[in-house]
Amino acid sequence: MEFKNIILCGGSGTRLWPLSRKLMPKQFLKIFDGESLFQKTIKRNKNLVDKMEVITNEEQYFIALDQAEEIGVNPKFIIEEIGKNTAPAIAFAALESDSEDILFVTPSDHLIKNEEKYKEAVKKAKELAVKGYLVTFGINPNEANTGYGYIEANGEDVVKFHEKPDLKTAKEYLKKGNFYWNSGMFMFKAGVYLEELKKYNPKLFDDIVKSYEKSKKSENLVRLKGMEEIEDISVDYAVMEKSKKIKVVRSEFDWSDVGSFDSLSEEIESKEAIEIESEDNFYYTDGDKVIATIGLKDYLIVDTKDALLISKKGESQKVREVVKRLRKEKQELLESHTIVHRPWGTYETLIEDNGYKVKKIVVKPGKRLSLQKHFHRNEHWIVVSGTAEVEVGEKSFILRPNESTYIKMGEKHRLSNPGKILLVIIEVQVGEYTGEDDIVRIEDDYKRT
Repeated sequence: MEFKNIILCGGSGTRLWPLSRKLMPKQFLKIFDGESLFQKTIKRNKNLVDKMEVITNEEQYFIALDQAEEIGVNPKFIIEEIGKNTAPAIAFAALESDSEDILFVTPSDHLIKNEEKYKEAVKKAKELAVKGYLVTFGINPNEANTGYGYIEANGEDVVKFHEKPDLKTAKEYLKKGNFYWNSGMFMFKAGVYLEELKKYNPKLFDDIVKSYEKSKKSENLVRLKGMEEIEDISVDYAVMEKSKKIKVVRSEFDWSDVGSFDSLSEEIESKEAIEIESEDNFYYTDGDKVIATIGLKDYLIVDTKDALLISKKGESQKVREVVKRLRKEKQELLESHTIVHRPWGTYETLIEDNGYKVKKIVVKPGKRLSLQKHFHRNEHWIVVSGTAEVEVGEKSFILRPNESTYIKMGEKHRLSNPGKILLVIIEVQVGEYTGEDDIVRIEDDYKRT
């Protein structure tokens, strides 16, 4: 029997837009004392368990891998072909385990303090899980919060799961004292979870098993295939609200899912600002921009290179309405920041207009881009720092700072960094179309299509 931490790490974190984007969601933002919530999750749990496994998607896999390596951890990764919510994700981890293994399932984007109390709750949950129970962690509430689901309990027994309430109902829950916030953290034997999933959702179970049997495995990596038919459903709906084997551990550690800018403003320092007749505001900017306000009180101001959010405190949950609008009008603002992370490094779009685009590309030492070609653009590469190894057609050559090359439309090419320092180049694309989907990968170190 092994004790495993299963880290769910596939969310897009849109409630913290514009800081959080699909390709750089909140769990990877290094704004918590220089660390990300994902890294804090690993560090909090690594000494409590025997093994760690991360469930994520292809787009976030390399960010997760880099951040885990930064703190000296090498977990197994399970990569989902399509995100299908928490019930299937946990089932895949269970299928990858022995039936007696204890799975400690945690989100990757929660902030937890009071680690001694945290360890006590984990120990108690493990005792119950060994006995064959499905255990959920109920957070002792300190306010009537409408942003969380609630667990009604009688001691360790779960009476009922409740959806997110209105404020009046939340206040009633707080008075009663036997209601806890649903943390989204669980613990159980892998076999028990699969048995309960099969009992209450046999078709879902069968579809998950069929997909798992098609997966491609290596020593520390599982790539899932054939997920199209799997139902998109949470573990709460699929299992926890139906099973008769549920127990709850009352948890008294400080906990936040950092699900809004109101909660974020309580966890990180506000940037300095010049305030004229202004007070009790929270400011965040990802650059060195000077902030000045006049006549503002109780506001949240979040500034990134390509978006600005201004909200009254207490109303930042409504950012979901902004996200709905953006899905219709400016989808690209939900996808990524101006800086986009790739397994080989990063690129930043500096200028974009009809017929051309200018990028700053940074390649890590020893890494290289895919061998590729484009049908709608020509490219100019100018080396700013570092050493570039360039393949164009059948030729291969070295470029150093202030040297450049030109790649014709349709010509296969590759950029590599053979050196020991970062390679920085400026890429100028010229053509009738400069979208990221005009890439035909001929050969790729990272198995991307």
